[in-house]
Amino acid sequence: MTYQEIIDALGSEAQYLLAHQCQLLPKELLEFPKADHVQSVFANSDRSEEVIQNLERLYQHGRLGNTGYLSILPVDQDVEHNAAYSFYKNPLYFDPENVIKLALEANCSGVAASLGTLGLVSRKYAEKIPFIVKINHNELLTYPNKWDQILFAQVRQAYNMGAVAIGATIYFGSQASNRQIVEISRAFYEAHQLGLATILWCYPRNQAWRDKNLDYENAADVTSYANRLGVTIEADIIKQKMPTNDGAFRKFKFGKENAEMYETLSTENPIDMVRLQVMNCYAGKISLINSGGESDEQGDLQKDLKAAIKSAVINKRAGGAGLIMGRKAFKKPMEEGIKIIQAVQDVYLEEGIGLA
Repeated sequence: MTYQEIIDALGSEAQYLLAHQCQLLPKELLEFPKADHVQSVFANSDRSEEVIQNLERLYQHGRLGNTGYLSILPVDQDVEHNAAYSFYKNPLYFDPENVIKLALEANCSGVAASLGTLGLVSRKYAEKIPFIVKINHNELLTYPNKWDQILFAQVRQAYNMGAVAIGATIYFGSQASNRQIVEISRAFYEAHQLGLATILWCYPRNQAWRDKNLDYENAADVTSYANRLGVTIEADIIKQKMPTNDGAFRKFKFGKENAEMYETLSTENPIDMVRLQVMNCYAGKISLINSGGESDEQGDLQKDLKAAIKSAVINKRAGGAGLIMGRKAFKKPMEEGIKIIQAVQDVYLEEGIGLA
């Protein structure tokens, strides 16, 4: 996809997104993605040589290899959202091997999935593409549904299959968050001891942060704070949803907040809101990858393509390191999924799109 095609895909939002400059948190404050990111950030850290080598395997693989950017395919929705609901449009993805084939054909940096999915094909594919084993999940078979990430796998199982990293989710702000923080902090310590990298899905989750007009679970202030908690337990990469609004602390009168904090750190421009997320990842030293979001209900390729390109532009210009995009890809025929993933990769390879 050319620069002009990216502009065309953004349509009326092109000027708003491509010309914006972050004035409140300028780019000079950031450690932005670059080819030597892993050595630059982690060489003087407490990470072992084995962890650094596995991070380099991830950052050096695929079409975005050696750019500092990442393109990861996540397919854990068969556990999180129900396999029938996730795969009814493309039953071929009930077979774990086809998940790996999609990641390989799209030339992704790595693939993140459950222990069972990756374990079943590990001898054939673990050396061909970096594996990220998601060790905890929420499940919806419990009735009534609950929202709690529980351990489904052990860190050593990921190590034994040849994975480069483990992934985990913490629902920060939920009733179970304290237990999840303790569990995943211990798991990340064990992973680093074994030489595995760590990726944290940092998701604020609390029903009290919703009203009839807006869902503040994805607000810039609470997602940014969640990122800061994630890097505190030594996540090597943070996964976060794209912010859709701001001001959860102000709206619901909790935590610490004041007017100056909102006025001096961000604006309503989505690039500024993601910049705040990046800054909370130790000023970009820990890579922020944003979620690719849901697929269009009607499966419209052009709508999903435009939405994916927009998310990639926002993330890149804010100082993020890529997208971790699953549903927009695997809910379509494989060739269309590959097209969307590679269009996103084109945004990160396009030199004309720089930091805001």
